[in-house]
Amino acid sequence: MPEQESLPSHIITKLTEYVGNENVLTKKTECWNYGYDNSRGHALPQAVVFAVSHEQVQRIVGLCNEFKIPLTTRGRGTGTTGATVPLYGGLVLSLEKMTQILRVDPRNRLIVAQAGVTNQAIQLAAAEHGFFWPPDPTSAAFCSIGGNLAYNSAGPRAVKYGTPRDNVLGLRAISGAGDELRTGTFTTKGVVGYDLTRLLIGSEGTLAVITEATLKLTPLPSSKRTMQAVYDDISSASQAVADIMAQPVTPCALEFIDHAALDMIRDYSTAELPEKAGALLMIEVDGPESAMDDAVKSIHHAADNDGLLSFDEAHSAEEISALWATRKALSPALRKVAPKKINEDVVVPVSHIPDLINGLDELAQQHNIKIVNFGHAGNGNIHVNLLIDPDDPQQMQAAHDCLDNVFTLVLNLEGSLSGEHGVGIEKRDFIDRELDKTALQLMQGIRLQFDPQRILNQDKTLPISPELNE
Repeated sequence: MPEQESLPSHIITKLTEYVGNENVLTKKTECWNYGYDNSRGHALPQAVVFAVSHEQVQRIVGLCNEFKIPLTTRGRGTGTTGATVPLYGGLVLSLEKMTQILRVDPRNRLIVAQAGVTNQAIQLAAAEHGFFWPPDPTSAAFCSIGGNLAYNSAGPRAVKYGTPRDNVLGLRAISGAGDELRTGTFTTKGVVGYDLTRLLIGSEGTLAVITEATLKLTPLPSSKRTMQAVYDDISSASQAVADIMAQPVTPCALEFIDHAALDMIRDYSTAELPEKAGALLMIEVDGPESAMDDAVKSIHHAADNDGLLSFDEAHSAEEISALWATRKALSPALRKVAPKKINEDVVVPVSHIPDLINGLDELAQQHNIKIVNFGHAGNGNIHVNLLIDPDDPQQMQAAHDCLDNVFTLVLNLEGSLSGEHGVGIEKRDFIDRELDKTALQLMQGIRLQFDPQRILNQDKTLPISPELNE
């Protein structure tokens, strides 16, 4: 994108009046870091403003709406799809200073927090009262609740407890027109009006700026058991996933690692694995202690097939750590082998996981690209990692062609192009393969209702519409 001129001085003056001089950045060197997220994209914003209250956000959005200033809302920048890259410069609105937990209400199993509160801070506050908030993305120690909601980011526990859409009661937000709105209820039942809460969650900041959230809490389980199942091939592990999800005990985590990832772990870590290991499952169950032995037996029975090499249950904190060592060794190994890898998160019905993994192996050979697969197998959410060098034009072309085929494979298996990372700009131009013309037209119409000037995260999430850009 061409470099943008500075915002007009009267706009900067207004922003300073709203939030104070210390919360407005205008120098290029200060704004530069706010042009990134955790993707490979970057665009320099013309200014960055930090809000600390709902009222400040409303004033800022209203100003941008009045003068048609592109506005990109940002949490902590952990997203991987470019959704917080300010494509057209304009203003980056950072909510990282909105870190107040406004209400903890254990009697009604809810917590109210500003959008900038980290996931970890929510977990700690809830745990003091014997509760937790189920969404647990890998970046929980750093990512913000607002970001979790913008992407509908879930994590391993989603297999049992659901995604943010299942664990949010209501929201407070500002539309692109600068109007305040409240959605949802403080109760677990409520059918008055349309469900705007679930609409805003996952909308990646294209409809409104979420400022506060009322989160539904879940009691901490009294006990948890950890297991590791190793298989001699992917098909056996994939079949075990389907069988585990078909029996009555729902695991609170069911993670999958394929043979390519295991080979890398062997080469770059000290984690111990059977020599013939072709795939691995990490499994956890939780609940009352009295039910744990039967839960483990049920999981073991479902996981047992001709390809099972070993099934281990941890009985101490040290053993739990040892079992998880393999999974924890994966990310460092990937950083060593391919620090600029392409990471896609796709999702298919659980029964189609064997076809997905086998199809990915064929595509890896066809395009001469090493593909490493792991992820949240319990709900079919697989992270597909293409180990390429983005600085090599030939590899990038091969990767582009390969991804095209990956997405075709996923859709043919009745899957979706994103399970929890969102769309942003990385997948924007592919989603018309998944969503039909009528659905896309309705979504564009909804977007205009919330944001008539189209200032919020323009050209993200939905395909670019020439008619709307005229």
